[in-house]
Amino acid sequence: MAAVSVSVRDARAVPADRLWIQSVYRDYLDDLNPGTGIFPVLGEVGHREGDQIAHWFGDPNTLLRAVAGSSPQRIEYRMAEFFVMRTRRRLGIGQTAVQLILSRFAGRWEISEYLRNTAAVSFWRRVVASYTRGTYQERIINGEVRQVFDSARPRPA
Repeated sequence: MAAVSVSVRDARAVPADRLWIQSVYRDYLDDLNPGTGIFPVLGEVGHREGDQIAHWFGDPNTLLRAVAGSSPQRIEYRMAEFFVMRTRRRLGIGQTAVQLILSRFAGRWEISEYLRNTAAVSFWRRVVASYTRGTYQERIINGEVRQVFDSARPRPA
């Protein structure tokens, strides 16, 4: 397999990145929908696609949100949305992107995925276990799998 170059940047800063996100949004929702029963057809309920994307880009805390708190167990970062196009999967792009994000935003993380989205659960378990070398906690709460760990803490060799 050839090496793949991966970079991570704030999509709000580059209009072409925003357009790309808009172009793959339906693919993203299609990936969430099968078997979960959670995500309705766009336009059926709630926000329209354009409204949702405009909200993401209009809120400076939406793409990566730091949660205030003083407890040593506080969650500083939560992964809300993560998507790799089907044609680009199994190339290491997702894992590399996650490693870049976790290293750039060092701190206590919570990543959650719907229990019924087995592909997402498998991906995140594999990536988090590899990144933390097994030093993370996992719980299932209200139909979600949640991995909690500290990306600032040195990982055991």
